[in-house]
Amino acid sequence: MSQAVLPLALISLFGALYALGERRAERMLRRSRSGRERMRSVYFYAGLLATAVALVGPIDSNADKLLWVHMVQHVLLIAVAAPLIVLGAPWMSIWRPLPLGFRRTVARTVARSRWCAPLRSLSLLGRPIPAFVAFSVDLVVWHVPSVYDFAATHQAVHDLEHLTFVALSMLLWAQVLESPPLRLRLRNIHRVYYIVAASLVGWVISLVLIFSSTPLYPFYAHIHDRPGGISALADQQLAGGIMLVPGSLAMTLYVFAQIYVWLGAEEREARARLPGQ
Repeated sequence: MSQAVLPLALISLFGALYALGERRAERMLRRSRSGRERMRSVYFYAGLLATAVALVGPIDSNADKLLWVHMVQHVLLIAVAAPLIVLGAPWMSIWRPLPLGFRRTVARTVARSRWCAPLRSLSLLGRPIPAFVAFSVDLVVWHVPSVYDFAATHQAVHDLEHLTFVALSMLLWAQVLESPPLRLRLRNIHRVYYIVAASLVGWVISLVLIFSSTPLYPFYAHIHDRPGGISALADQQLAGGIMLVPGSLAMTLYVFAQIYVWLGAEEREARARLPGQ
């Protein structure tokens, strides 16, 4: 339970900051939030809930016994929590409740301080290609057997793994989902290509897990009292299936939704060009 204290505290903190920020925005604008703004709140809190389900409770406690449960944890963070938080666009709401002096100091330090230069260079990750590369490399590296096992046996490294999954997944999703005040740089159809390319990385990893003839992760292979009596190889194949199907669901839904929007726009343009329209 002690391992769940930090993520639960951070989830509660972000949730509280967001609520305060939204309340302050209503007072400043002197109006109630629109339906679209309320929907963003639903998305954000749903994303926090998905994060809590992944990191606090039975999924987290069983993730070190079964590889497929560990994969469910990763899918929740990458394909559920991250896009929901991005759709919630919480950036200004979380920043707004912090004291003005603190915000000014942080902004000035990040913008001008020499020791913050590496941090400023990370702004490149907000662009499509760097975000895609960072997400893909991160996903591949953490699934290398030696790295995976090291993270499974060192809690701090495991926490870092989860942090990078969420952060880099949000950067990836922010390239294709509207999340004000962030600006989308890709055209609609290019967003489809982008997210399909990102899906391919996970598909390759999942197929390796499914079709491998031997267990790839010694940490799980050496567990003898595996819940349910499932073999290490079957556990790994199930994990690959979870990564391949549920793990791709959000990206697949996005692709179909974007194609539907794109075809609808094409149809409207064609009708507008007809004589008498």
